[in-house]
Amino acid sequence: MADVAVQLLSSPIDCKPKMSLSITTDLPMSSFPDYVDPFESSDDTMMNSPTALNPASRLVDKLKGDVSRHPSPQPTHVSYPLMAKTNGNGHRVLRSATVGYVAPEFKGKSEQMKQVKDIISKSGWIPEALIDAQIIWFYSELGIDDVYFQVENPGVIANHITSLYAAKVAAFSREDKREEIRLDMEAYDHAIYIDTSEPGKTVPGGPRYEHRLESKYLDGSDNSKRFRVETFRSPGVLGQKADSKATLRCYFVYQCQFVEPNADPKETRLEVISDRMFLTKATKNTKQIYQEIIELAVNRTGPVIEVFDIEDSREKRLVVAFRSRTARGLFSAMSDLYHYYGVTSSRKYVEQFSNGITVMSIYLRPAANLESKYPPIEQSIHQITKEISLLYCIPQNKFHHLFASGELSLQETTYAHCVWVFVQHFLNRLGSEYASLVAALDPKNNSHAEILSKMKKRLRTETFTPDYILEIINSHPGLVRALYASFAGVHLRVGPDFDRHCIAPTPAVEVLSDSRLQDRITKDVTNEHEEMVMTAFRVFNNAVLKTNYFTPTKVALSFRLDPSFLPQIEYPKRLYGMFLVITSESRGFHLRFKDIARGGIRIVKSRSKEAYSINARNLFDENYGLASTQQRKNKDIPEGGSKGVILLDPKQQDRHREAFEKYIDSILDLLLKAETPGIKNPVVDLYGKEEILFMGPDENTADLVDWATEHARLRGAPWWKSFFTGKSPKLGGIPHDAYGMTTLSVREYVKGIYRKLELDPSKVMKMQTGGPDGDLGSNEILLSDEKYTSIVDGSGVLVDPNGIDIEELRRLAKKRVMISQFDMSKLSPDGYRVLCEDTNVKLPNGEVINNGTAFRNTFHLRDTGLTTMFVPCGGRPESIDLVSVSKLIKDGKSTIPYIVEGANLFITQDAKLRLEAAGCVVYKDASANKGGVTSSSLEVLASLSFDDEGFVTNMCHDAQGNAPEFYKAYVKSVQEKICENARLEFEAIWREYEQTGTPRSILSDKLSLAITTLDEELQHSELWENEKIRRSVLADALPNLLIEKVGLDTIIARVPDPYLRSIFGSFLASRFVYEYGSSPSQFAFYDFMSRRMSKMQS
Repeated sequence: MADVAVQLLSSPIDCKPKMSLSITTDLPMSSFPDYVDPFESSDDTMMNSPTALNPASRLVDKLKGDVSRHPSPQPTHVSYPLMAKTNGNGHRVLRSATVGYVAPEFKGKSEQMKQVKDIISKSGWIPEALIDAQIIWFYSELGIDDVYFQVENPGVIANHITSLYAAKVAAFSREDKREEIRLDMEAYDHAIYIDTSEPGKTVPGGPRYEHRLESKYLDGSDNSKRFRVETFRSPGVLGQKADSKATLRCYFVYQCQFVEPNADPKETRLEVISDRMFLTKATKNTKQIYQEIIELAVNRTGPVIEVFDIEDSREKRLVVAFRSRTARGLFSAMSDLYHYYGVTSSRKYVEQFSNGITVMSIYLRPAANLESKYPPIEQSIHQITKEISLLYCIPQNKFHHLFASGELSLQETTYAHCVWVFVQHFLNRLGSEYASLVAALDPKNNSHAEILSKMKKRLRTETFTPDYILEIINSHPGLVRALYASFAGVHLRVGPDFDRHCIAPTPAVEVLSDSRLQDRITKDVTNEHEEMVMTAFRVFNNAVLKTNYFTPTKVALSFRLDPSFLPQIEYPKRLYGMFLVITSESRGFHLRFKDIARGGIRIVKSRSKEAYSINARNLFDENYGLASTQQRKNKDIPEGGSKGVILLDPKQQDRHREAFEKYIDSILDLLLKAETPGIKNPVVDLYGKEEILFMGPDENTADLVDWATEHARLRGAPWWKSFFTGKSPKLGGIPHDAYGMTTLSVREYVKGIYRKLELDPSKVMKMQTGGPDGDLGSNEILLSDEKYTSIVDGSGVLVDPNGIDIEELRRLAKKRVMISQFDMSKLSPDGYRVLCEDTNVKLPNGEVINNGTAFRNTFHLRDTGLTTMFVPCGGRPESIDLVSVSKLIKDGKSTIPYIVEGANLFITQDAKLRLEAAGCVVYKDASANKGGVTSSSLEVLASLSFDDEGFVTNMCHDAQGNAPEFYKAYVKSVQEKICENARLEFEAIWREYEQTGTPRSILSDKLSLAITTLDEELQHSELWENEKIRRSVLADALPNLLIEKVGLDTIIARVPDPYLRSIFGSFLASRFVYEYGSSPSQFAFYDFMSRRMSKMQS
């Protein structure tokens, strides 16, 4: 056997190995972190499939070797030529002598080789006669540069050579004799991978080294550690047979050593932001290329892409720069992309820069070993550069394996991924059975209502899981292709200068009509569930009014949807507008009930897989509920209700900023005309009207509002000043928390109850959820004069029957910290604190609390006898629902006499009605929590009324933080308006309750509906057309300070007409309804307007 081995291995490249084994090195095993595959399906989808089918597609293991690679229709991705010298195709030409990197010569290489030989010889694993050949092969034939040999010690190198030899021997003993060698070594600060592969081919069943290195090194969450990558393909093939095709691919990963580790994000000087090894190895030409592309990348949200021709070579150099941490999985996905077009890489580099930019440089050439079914290299490169933008949006979509195997194109699989997300939210609908239940049962009957509530939750949970939907779609790639063709047939349009001759032939797929698609689906599917899922693709296609899917400068995928497909039994109030946004970190919606609408953008985080599963299932319904609440509480202001919710993916909980930025930028793609530099093709707009969205801060987005404002300005949005409210004062914002805007409204309702019932606040026992660390909670504490007996926040529960020390609470509120930092010496002997992490805590009354988190989550439902007034200022939606509300009702009477719902959706409507029936005085969120929206509306009005110069002078704080005098006075007038609107509505609800006995929670909705309905009618009435009436109403509705500063005529000229109509309608309608109630007589409005007309004439 030894003789045979000598004969086989005397020529080091002449081998046919297959090896997949753990490699032993001289580094301690503790330095190699365990590898966890980040792209396993079970990690990202939280629920099991109800079928016995395997979660992976039947097509995963098939490589379609005989399928021609064609792109689906996709418009040109614009390259950015940076110099005049090009090659007739927009690419600059690089002389081969100046290309890439030049490793510093390692002068000690010969001596090191001797040391390596001695170590190998002493180990005895390799026959003496073969040692020299193995060492020369490793040092000379694999394309490894001298940096590796300089940084590694001889023992490690000897170990690598021995391991590779062992792999060859093991491969020789295999029956299939496949040409595969694999070696991996992973340490905390560097790694090496060596693999065998055939150029231009993706191997789904391979070791996935590229996935591993990007998961552990490139995409890690530790910002303090950044890694650069170098990878080379050996020039020769393994084996000497004519049909030998496999070559070795080597990957080297090194931890970066930056010149300046904490560079400013806008810094672009290479000598400051570069890794020291890069500065040593990169040629002058490479540094110039990187310098120029980085200067572009720091001012871009998405990737910057350049292609260079290499002189006297078919090889191309592809350079991609983007913000680090914004495209998880892009490195390995890029390989699948160029393999799809029959292209391979000879070298690849990933360079990190301390300003937060990542640059990938890939040397591409045709894969000579492949058949001639692929497009010419020029067309392939052209298509690759276009599709990088789509790949950047979602580098690893759920159907990526179908793309890697050639079954579907990148566009088709990304489309399938987007519809997969859509189906999860809109296929789990309740159906006709639930409608029959609603008709058969009496929702006013508490027991019936409870049954309906439980049935709704169960039906939505148990119908279709994400894994089951995924399996069905995977089973029908042919249908996906046909449905994508229908989608692209509508939304793919190109500009007049579109470069048609560069597009490779598209697949021969007939674009079917909707009815023929329906027939095709019915024919292809095998059961009802499959038909429902694939029919949802048609619903999606028909609902899309416009999308940025085919614009080449996108960073996420956004879809403006027609919401008419939503079932009315579940969503009785029809949405006006609906956006769906899908990024590589998240998914999200933006919903609004009127054309002119405003609402906050919140980011939802999940502490566990289970929490994510629940949040994903409730995402749309929560968003709809929040927008609906916003619509009701926006009754006093011009804007209707809207809301945006972003749900972070399970493994992206630390990337809320990236998700938010992509969400905003992709929505802007659909709001702005296609005039942004780099976008040559227009968006197909089936909606056909200009849209403006007004947004604001919400959970986890308060610190991102300034970026959104600046970004809208940089993108050329004419309404950038009013795009976001809640921005910092330096940008003219009026921060709600600093001035207690939301709390002022809530306090008016609390004080109103005390006033009407003649209660002494100092004797009222108060419970509050949402602690001193939050906006609403902290300001409620600072403005309160009640006796706090309990507070619940994110850290736990704080209770004192004798009253929690108010001064200590105010200290926490001013510092914006949780009750976990409460000074426990300030509690009375009867007081206690239970934090979430606590276990087996004994309370003063002897009760033992086993789990602090469970105690925190349910404390507000306990009958403590310590609460007269409950003010929820924080907490998840539906914290009190129809089931749990029974814990607050004892012997038919509510254990809490008064509740003012400061937190949105904290109590479900049916639970509020149960509480009111049990004697509780409840004022719901849509009435109490409207101070913030009033402040935001007046902030928007100021930004629309001033020109840019006037806005900066009168509304923006200077560099030292000093506020203009107008700003100070305007903020005070905003606070007064908030209190006025809250008092008017409180009195209207109290008065109508006394007159009719109708529950206050219903009266709140009736008032909102009456105001918004009358508002819409007034906007299009003859009253608006009467200039005298119009100017009179606007003069009363607009702040006097603003009229005095800008002038009524100027305001009317500057503010968009739809917005002025909304001001007119909302002011008249709210004042009328607050005075005459939600069901006025038919002569009431005549009487109301007669008095206004008399006032105008006097």
